[in-house]
Amino acid sequence: MARGRIRLLLLDDHLLFRESLAGLLAAEQDLELVAQCSTPVEALKSLRLAEVDVILVDIGIAREFIPWAQRVRYPGKSLVIARQLDATGSAIVLKYGASGVFLASDSSSRLLRAIRLVASGEAWVDQKVLQLLAERYPNYETRWPANLTAREQTVLHGVVDGLSNRKIGNQMGVSESTIKATLRHLFKKAGVRTRSQLVRIALEGAPVTSLPSS
Repeated sequence: MARGRIRLLLLDDHLLFRESLAGLLAAEQDLELVAQCSTPVEALKSLRLAEVDVILVDIGIAREFIPWAQRVRYPGKSLVIARQLDATGSAIVLKYGASGVFLASDSSSRLLRAIRLVASGEAWVDQKVLQLLAERYPNYETRWPANLTAREQTVLHGVVDGLSNRKIGNQMGVSESTIKATLRHLFKKAGVRTRSQLVRIALEGAPVTSLPSS
């Protein structure tokens, strides 16, 4: 990440929320807010002018914005902020490649943690959102390929539960690098590229297809 700081873009149509969040982020030495935008068009222009590591975007805007950002080859992450529990909206933005879903009712300290985790390549999906998705898509593990190994099944459960690679490894008694290798196998089997997409595929039981060989 540029200059060792996490560069952020905030996309939300509520001015008061943007100003409040900007004040919070300004107090963190490792975070830099490079742009505040109220519309997707403004955000896309900002992406062309500055390097951005993580976009913080309202869930209502994220549905159309994330695919647009992908079309202009935005290489960073997106953390979607939801003001209320929304299983359908959460499933959609995770399908589109969002790195996480954060509930606006949660604490500022947890938001900062979520930003840092997403920037480092982890997924952040609020436990309340996960529970709601799990209720809507029960018995997700039965919809997966029958050839998942016991280790892959355990890692998959850990990812869906929102655990980091380190925590999953600690629970299993294996190294973090072993968890990363197992995740790569899961990504290939699921035909996805990110942890958040893996969560969505696991919960929805969507068709599993392998990625083409690179």
